[in-house]
Amino acid sequence: MGRVAVSGRSRPVPPAGGLIGGGVMGGQMSPDSPGIAAGRPRMTRSARRAQLLEAAREVFGARGYHAAAMDEIAERAGVSKPVLYQHFPGKLDLYRALVQGAADDMVRTVRAAIRSTTDNKARVQATIQAYFDVVSSRDGAMRLVFETDTRATPEVAGLVDRATSDCIDAVTEAVTTDAGLEPERARLLAVGLVGLSTTAARYWLDAGLQPPREDAITLMSQLAWRGIGGFPRQEG
Repeated sequence: MGRVAVSGRSRPVPPAGGLIGGGVMGGQMSPDSPGIAAGRPRMTRSARRAQLLEAAREVFGARGYHAAAMDEIAERAGVSKPVLYQHFPGKLDLYRALVQGAADDMVRTVRAAIRSTTDNKARVQATIQAYFDVVSSRDGAMRLVFETDTRATPEVAGLVDRATSDCIDAVTEAVTTDAGLEPERARLLAVGLVGLSTTAARYWLDAGLQPPREDAITLMSQLAWRGIGGFPRQEG
């Protein structure tokens, strides 16, 4: 640090940017920086990530993947773009994280539905209901799995395909155990049930959630059960 003379005395010369351009007042402390930058306690990295994902979900939901912009996501989250890029290097990384979370939630929902009962008819209805729950989730997060933009890249499409395969695996296991079918036959039935549920739920979403949810679930459950009900539960 240099010194300049002032009335016969010398005083320190502030570094480039001074107190305004380079320090706290200059904005170099991001909202992720400790302490006084934003006048509030520092947000943890996990909390910040959750905040950014929520903002991104809202923007992607409104704009779609291709039309969404990182500037708008940062603004929605109330952070600068550099802070957003600290957590997600690009728009695809952000979208991939959202789809991965939605896909994981979908698999958990379907597995929980299958475990919820040992009655086959009720199990079929619970499985179909799980898919309608996914597309009608209040925050819309799991709905991303069904959006057309999930096919934006092979990598994102792969996340959805793996989640679908995991759901098919869960249904296959239940059908194999309950109906005593060979694995390949049980898997084909599982593919049919998951495909029916996925297609019906996606159509229902696009049709403005009509007919009413409970009616739609009952209707599709009756259709599925008339086929799967032909394979009675094997005792013992």
